[in-house]
Amino acid sequence: MLIVGLGNPGKEYEWSRHNLGFMVIDKLAHDEGIVVSRRECSALVGRAQLEGVRTKLAKPQTFMNLSGHAVSCLLAKIESETPINQLVVISDDLALPLGKIRIRERGTAGGHNGLKSIIQSLATQAFPRMRVGVGRGDNRRDLADHVLGRFEADERDTVSAAVLRAADATEMFLSDGIERVMNAFNAADKEDVAE
Repeated sequence: MLIVGLGNPGKEYEWSRHNLGFMVIDKLAHDEGIVVSRRECSALVGRAQLEGVRTKLAKPQTFMNLSGHAVSCLLAKIESETPINQLVVISDDLALPLGKIRIRERGTAGGHNGLKSIIQSLATQAFPRMRVGVGRGDNRRDLADHVLGRFEADERDTVSAAVLRAADATEMFLSDGIERVMNAFNAADKEDVAE
């Protein structure tokens, strides 16, 4: 499997809303005691055995709007007749409330430049993705400034909990498949919103 977390490289983007995908990859790597540092296909990559599945964890280093280059290159190295079935992409999402996650089998880019780049590079929308909510923030604030800005101090506990849940969902995806993880995590988040 290829698990790709989206973000922007560089210290200035650490703890920014757009880097939630990187944060989830870092959490998975930390829990498994691996380092995501090998350079491959314009990405930082680490190899792991997650839930009994040989897995590559990847963080594209191309900046968000060119993520497709790294993903298509990494997928081309997978020895499978249908490498697209081996891919999961993790990204931030403005349309979801802060900390909520949604898992889908396929879908549009929804205005996300990283997903848009991947869809263009792969010429398909048919790959699983997990979106982690960052909310829209202050309506008077430019959306680009919002996603590139760092989380506020009072948001960090919510973000840390969301990263943990997203890592758990990724592991469940590997062990139990997309339907099970969608039922477990999407349903739980809908209940939270209803409350």
